[in-house]
Amino acid sequence: MAKTGTNGDGKPAAAQAEPEVPSLGVLAQYVKDFSFENPGAPNSLAQGGKAPDIQISVNVNARGLNDNDVEVELKIEGQAGEGPKTLFRVDIVYAGVFRIAGVPQEQRAPLILIECPRLLFPFARHLISDAVRNGGFPPLMIDPIDFAALYRQRLARESGQTA
Repeated sequence: MAKTGTNGDGKPAAAQAEPEVPSLGVLAQYVKDFSFENPGAPNSLAQGGKAPDIQISVNVNARGLNDNDVEVELKIEGQAGEGPKTLFRVDIVYAGVFRIAGVPQEQRAPLILIECPRLLFPFARHLISDAVRNGGFPPLMIDPIDFAALYRQRLARESGQTA
């Protein structure tokens, strides 16, 4: 005769829910918007001399899709040169849908705004590098981004606005 195991409280072991293991899964990732401009071509391609001034800006946005799924957008804008001397501009919104389970509510924001864009960044960086290279310039290799520092800046900005 087979015995059914119990947890010491008389209930079968299968009847008690085990705590959910925290997990983060990538369901999809995709380009939402992508633009490369080479306004001075073909003259800009013959530019020699010193390297142009390159500005990069990064922004992260997120929106919940349901209780467990969230869409995270990583927006990167880059420009080489200024005004009439602009060599190129590149903009990308690279996004992903992430499933988050077993994570307490108070720990979800850092996970969404730090870890999710950290996972998206290498793919967006690669697309930017290829677009700039295909536009006739040396590939733009964006340095790694500290998304934890961006998150802290965002918190400081939001707390300053509410004060």
